[in-house]
Amino acid sequence: MNTETPVPEVAFSHVGLFVHDLERMEDFYRRVLGFIVTDRGELPTPAGRVGLVFLSRDPREHHQLVLATGRPPAVEFNVVNQLSFRVRNLAALRHFHAVLKGERVRAMAPVTHGNAISLYFHDPEGTRLELFFDTPWHCTQPVREPVDLARSDADLLADAERLARSRPGFATREAWMAELAGRMDAPPGG
Repeated sequence: MNTETPVPEVAFSHVGLFVHDLERMEDFYRRVLGFIVTDRGELPTPAGRVGLVFLSRDPREHHQLVLATGRPPAVEFNVVNQLSFRVRNLAALRHFHAVLKGERVRAMAPVTHGNAISLYFHDPEGTRLELFFDTPWHCTQPVREPVDLARSDADLLADAERLARSRPGFATREAWMAELAGRMDAPPGG
């Protein structure tokens, strides 16, 4: 019998980034990724006043991203591996790919992971971002294969399915989600 106390539900809400140039970063996230400013202001701290800009793309979330002044001038390593944002379809991914070509950001080639088709790039201060579209399949990760977003949706999805089927753990996304939900509902250590 499991006597451990169940862990209450936790849902991810938002992330905050320290930035050098608050206005430039606000502009990028608003103009390029379509976030809106939900609040802004300054907060006194022991280290001085911190400027804050709160941004969201979800009306249920006051903010999904908060940008804060105070990033040290010489940070040698960004511990944020990436921030990832889901898009509804491949047309949206293509839209952002085209927009990013006009920006002065470091971009990587679009890829498929089998379970998603992704576009990776860096914001103006070097934080790696991912925009991705979920495919109907699951496969064990990590896996990455370049794709050409100029190809048709049908071709991109066929390539993603081929890749997913070639990997261990292939399942439909629905089957994988049901299995994962069952594991999450199981008692801890189960």
